[in-house]
Amino acid sequence: MANETQKVGTIHFPFPFTPYSIQEDFMAELYRVLEAGKIGIFESPTGTGKSLSLICGALSWLRDFEQKKREEEARLLETGTGPLHDEKDESLCLLSSCEGAAATPRPAGEPAWVTQFVQKKEERDLVDRLKAEQARRKQREERLQRLQHRAQFKYAAKRLRQEEEETEHLLRLSREMLETGLGAERPEQLESGEEELVLAEYESDEEKKAAMDEDEDEDDLEEEHVTKIYYCSRTHSQLAQFVHEVKKSPFGRDVRLVSLGSRQNLCVNEDVKSLGSVQLINDRCVDMQRSRHEKKKGAEEEKPKRRRQEKQAACPFYNHEQMGLLRDEALAEVKDIEQLLALGKEARACPYYGSRLAIPAAQLVVLPYQMLLHAATRQAAGIRLQEQVVIIDEAHNLIDTITGMHSVEVSGSQVAPLLNVHWLLLRKRLKAKNLMYLKQILYLLEKFVAVLGGNIKQNPNTQSLSQTGTELKTINDFLFQSQIDNINLFKVQRYCEKSMISRKLFGFTERYGAVLSSREQPKLAGFQQFLQSLQPRTTEGKAASSPFCSSQAGAPRPASPLMHIEGFLAALTTANQDGRVILSRQGSLSQSTLKFLLLNPAVHFAQVVKECRAVVIAGGTMQPVSDFRQQLLACAGVEAERVVEFSCGHVIPPDNILPLVICSGISDQPLEFTFQKRELPQMPGLRQQRVFRASGCLPQACGQERGGVTGALLLSVVGGKMSEGINFSDNLGRCVVMVGMPFPNIRSPELQEKMAYLDQTLPRAPGQAPPGKNLVENLCMKAVNQSIGRAIRHQKDFASIVLLDQRYARPPVLAKLPAWIRARVEVKATFGPAIAAVQKFHREKSASS
Repeated sequence: MANETQKVGTIHFPFPFTPYSIQEDFMAELYRVLEAGKIGIFESPTGTGKSLSLICGALSWLRDFEQKKREEEARLLETGTGPLHDEKDESLCLLSSCEGAAATPRPAGEPAWVTQFVQKKEERDLVDRLKAEQARRKQREERLQRLQHRAQFKYAAKRLRQEEEETEHLLRLSREMLETGLGAERPEQLESGEEELVLAEYESDEEKKAAMDEDEDEDDLEEEHVTKIYYCSRTHSQLAQFVHEVKKSPFGRDVRLVSLGSRQNLCVNEDVKSLGSVQLINDRCVDMQRSRHEKKKGAEEEKPKRRRQEKQAACPFYNHEQMGLLRDEALAEVKDIEQLLALGKEARACPYYGSRLAIPAAQLVVLPYQMLLHAATRQAAGIRLQEQVVIIDEAHNLIDTITGMHSVEVSGSQVAPLLNVHWLLLRKRLKAKNLMYLKQILYLLEKFVAVLGGNIKQNPNTQSLSQTGTELKTINDFLFQSQIDNINLFKVQRYCEKSMISRKLFGFTERYGAVLSSREQPKLAGFQQFLQSLQPRTTEGKAASSPFCSSQAGAPRPASPLMHIEGFLAALTTANQDGRVILSRQGSLSQSTLKFLLLNPAVHFAQVVKECRAVVIAGGTMQPVSDFRQQLLACAGVEAERVVEFSCGHVIPPDNILPLVICSGISDQPLEFTFQKRELPQMPGLRQQRVFRASGCLPQACGQERGGVTGALLLSVVGGKMSEGINFSDNLGRCVVMVGMPFPNIRSPELQEKMAYLDQTLPRAPGQAPPGKNLVENLCMKAVNQSIGRAIRHQKDFASIVLLDQRYARPPVLAKLPAWIRARVEVKATFGPAIAAVQKFHREKSASS
């Protein structure tokens, strides 16, 4: 259908079709939130076109913002002077250099001529910055316009492939000549001391110049960050679906969009990608970039009398010229991750680094949760949030995501082997600084084993612990009990990051884990046996040689276990009140664990809301929103006045949904599926039916009787595969039944500590349950809302929702259902009338559909 422009108030919203009224309301409220710099919590049920509303609403605001900014720039450039300091002109904040344009505080009593001189200089600087920015923008627009015809990109990619094919052909001929010995003798082996006589690897003048110019190329590729929208969601499939919606929207042809992903998803170097493990891929990529930079230093810096260590080859896809072309091509036309990957293969350019180069000029950046919500990952990707807009979609589990992202668990089976490897490292020649920090890491590992009750001299897989159970400590108490409070964990953490010790330890373990010298073998025999015992058995019954190597060709290899230790050490630097350490002592040391539990996710979200112009938290089912307001926003220092809530109804007619609460069963026995009552014989069970068990997929067959379809019953666990992301076609999933209330395990130490933390830190509202108890109820109702929220999928759909437990009839519970469901809920005290209502509803709807 042709694009249409909808006018809501004074704002024009382009839309691919005539929007629903709730979509118009959604876009208008979203526009106001972005314009006013607020924090918005938006709820739009499944089937109401939330993605298009987000796209058209947010990009309409960005369109108007850029237009106002250009008009303001033109005015300033025309007058040749900036706004006076005493003008309260809000349009000044439209400029990307708003911080630089702010008036410099002048000291009291300063002469007027000095103040006037400084003011004039600041105004001239502002005009100069605007001229430079305008020139860069014009250059970028012209470059992207040329690329729309794809001629330059295709020609450059073809030329590069031809050059590389020719080079490979020459190298192949050279190797064949050496192997066959045509006209020459085989090269002799070098004698001792002759290494220094070998000619260094030759590079032509052009190659040397290209290597020397790489730093300048990197600087040339950097651009000024324009005002943009960061859109993030949970999975790559959800991000791909969002990009597809952008393409269909009226903004699809003009918006500069770039999709970000991990190296694992975007790597086009098959040698690197075949490593399998995410950490190994990351480490190898970093190694190859480091090799490229070390190559620039020249042969004169090498020590001639020592055999040079063989360096890792530089990645052939890390080519600045081609990555620049890939960046421009990515911005010229909307592409998802798969298309970006194909583009990288075609151009022989790295999509991972090429997409990062596109961030500054992009108007819409699409990325997964972890890349935006984790500060170190965000910084490494080149993401700048200052005065930008962030939209977090599918945000119903945002708190759990942040908590899980920064909670770390390490086991005795990960800690103990590292002790032996570190002892090996300490026997090597090391510089004093490395030796000092390695000894500190070794000391920390020994104390971690000791606090779990283990013995570093015994095999962790066989030694039994005298004391078992779970113990919970504050961070400070754990540091004191472990006797590591005298160690500066911040310095140790910084050393691990700068030295990349985990990657080096991995390589060291691969070398010495399988092949040990006879001198080291007796001391480490038990350790080696333990390493082999950790490996899964192969079909022949043999264990792999090292726990850091795959037992099967092509299987993913795990990363260095020190990575987990690094994460745990970083977690221990959290403020004492914001986390806890859980010591879980099981039967053996290898089964015992140390876990850091983050109690306050707001500490990691605070920087996002502080730096951004506006933040939008959106989802299909956001109720109850009190968790977002209290645990995430209030604790992050967000004033209540800055938070805006928006929840819209559904697009279906009100009588197309039948939500029922059934309080008793067929025998009039009250339905209350609590843990204490679930074994009682009075509780109803299921009539015997044929059962289809789904293993990674959904059963597609329905029962048949005498040629007629009798239907099927799909049994699912709350929080499992069916909880979100799966939509059924019209005639499937017509009735959703929630059996009981999915409360979390109240005896969980993590949950109990979280409840206690909230009771201590959050105020208790008058007439309300304590914050800890409210947390448990909210976790339950979030799970319920996620499970029943997809019962309706489009405007003409219909479904019944059965809440099979009398506790759903309580007003506080009903209040936490989505508004569009809550308004239609009927409470049935007995079973008979409830079943009759369901039968009537489906009979009438089936007849009219």
